[in-house]
Amino acid sequence: ASINVVVTHTYLAVTMGKDLVAGGRYVGHKNRTSPKSDNVYIRLLTKLYKFLARRTESDFNARVLKRLMMSKTNRPPLGLARVLRYAEPKTGVAPKAVVVVVGTVTDDIRLAGHDIRPIKLCALRVTEGARARIEKAGGSVITFDQLALLAPKGEDTLLLRGRKNARESVKHFGTPGSAENKSKPFVRAKGRKFEKARG
Repeated sequence: ASINVVVTHTYLAVTMGKDLVAGGRYVGHKNRTSPKSDNVYIRLLTKLYKFLARRTESDFNARVLKRLMMSKTNRPPLGLARVLRYAEPKTGVAPKAVVVVVGTVTDDIRLAGHDIRPIKLCALRVTEGARARIEKAGGSVITFDQLALLAPKGEDTLLLRGRKNARESVKHFGTPGSAENKSKPFVRAKGRKFEKARG
């Protein structure tokens, strides 16, 4: 004898989703995890500060590591005059022992003929003129591996960085000639005989 089976319900196997904490799923940031540069010194410093950031739980080391891995555009140079201005001791606050710049420190010819305060500077690169001016004033220039021995947690340091938007190319961003726009046009010169480059 044949048996007829009538199926009235079908059940689908559904796997439940993961409960998300407030703020949603972490999809990761676009921060670099290693430097693009093939410079062996930057790679060694990255290795050193990766270790220090992990083992010391210091914000300073984490910031230095992040900046070591940045592109050159994001590590803009800093003039010596600006370094000295920020390093100037404030009333009632003790001056920091070391000024730190993860980038290049350039010379400033406007300092010629002026006495500058001796500072201890740590930077990736210091131009010849800036180095001579610092050393003449009785200051010194150190490297990041020396800083790691001197201040493993970044204690008593002043971390600075250059102005990212000081580049010439940034002046041209926008539509030159449009209302309220101060963008610099790509023209040879201003005058009757030259193009007006209004975008």
